[in-house]
Amino acid sequence: MQLKRSYVFFVVATATTLLFSCSKTDLVETPTMSFSMKEKKITTQINEPISISTQIVTGTAIFEEWYIGKELVHQGSNFKYSFTSAGNYQINYIAKNKYGIYKDSFLVQVDAPIRPGGESEYVTTLFAFVPAPGQFINKAPGNLISAQGLLGKKGMVSLGAWGGYVVYGFDHSVPNKDGNDIEVMGNALPEWSEPGIIYVMPDDNGNGKPDDTWYELAGSEFGKTDGTYVRDYEVTYFRPEAANKDVPWEDNKGNSGVVKKNSFHTQAYYPEWIVENKYTLKGSWLKTKIDPSRPTYIVSLPYDWGYSDNKTEASGGGKVDISNAVDASGNKVELKAIDFIKIQTGVFGDGGWLGESSTEVAGVKDLHFSTNQ
Repeated sequence: MQLKRSYVFFVVATATTLLFSCSKTDLVETPTMSFSMKEKKITTQINEPISISTQIVTGTAIFEEWYIGKELVHQGSNFKYSFTSAGNYQINYIAKNKYGIYKDSFLVQVDAPIRPGGESEYVTTLFAFVPAPGQFINKAPGNLISAQGLLGKKGMVSLGAWGGYVVYGFDHSVPNKDGNDIEVMGNALPEWSEPGIIYVMPDDNGNGKPDDTWYELAGSEFGKTDGTYVRDYEVTYFRPEAANKDVPWEDNKGNSGVVKKNSFHTQAYYPEWIVENKYTLKGSWLKTKIDPSRPTYIVSLPYDWGYSDNKTEASGGGKVDISNAVDASGNKVELKAIDFIKIQTGVFGDGGWLGESSTEVAGVKDLHFSTNQ
């Protein structure tokens, strides 16, 4: 059984007092308060109660209210509250009587729980496998058995065309330390890369599920405005009339096309377990670096660093740093550790007779695992 801790501190706080009257008698009766909170900013974890009590310095017949942001959560002098999700919050306090109002506030940083230890350096749980259509889908290495084959070890799974993704979890929290923290292995060659974009998530609500906030790990192309990188991209894939036909698609930029069938892989390319006749994938997009100028030797060149299935010396074989995490607005965020990882095909490329570009994942592991024991 884990014991919960309560945070109680002591000091007199100050705040601005608003007066409804200017008489000396009323001035004395306007509320001012002291708190059992020494600091205006505290750090805690989810489900660990924070306690703040008040004491009247001046004023009588005081009515007290406590808010989290703008939401009223408590009335009275003894405030106790447990946050159920990680994040930054503001506690707003109001004391008032018929003579005036006293206001104060406190900042609270709530950290996600960090799970120590673990039995495997590799991911151990598969939460989702949603590939885009592709030449390997509906058979190995593009089926559910292939995605499960990476649990606790190396394997191989194909994510299909742009937007296809897989979500895994570790049996422990991967800490954010100096340098690279995670390795996402692939099967890229120096002249054939199929870059995948990597996202990470801490277990902010502590429920063991990837239902909190995804953060993209910014790679070498992040934020560029030269047409090599686009955020908030979407593609809808449509089930073809016949399984042996090309798979149509439309994006949210007014473009359309097909994922082409080839003679080497004749099975259906649209995922058979998706019952809907269309589905939409969302994420960030990288411009493909396929060079078709030599039809007999087509190449797909890598980006500098920060992506999976991307072969360069600087890329470190898909090794990535949690410190490169950014939020949905592209702002850098500080994560102490992560619990879940998503890998998504980042390019929309047509390799001719070689088929579509599709990120392959051959293993996902914690580079600090030996120091977590």
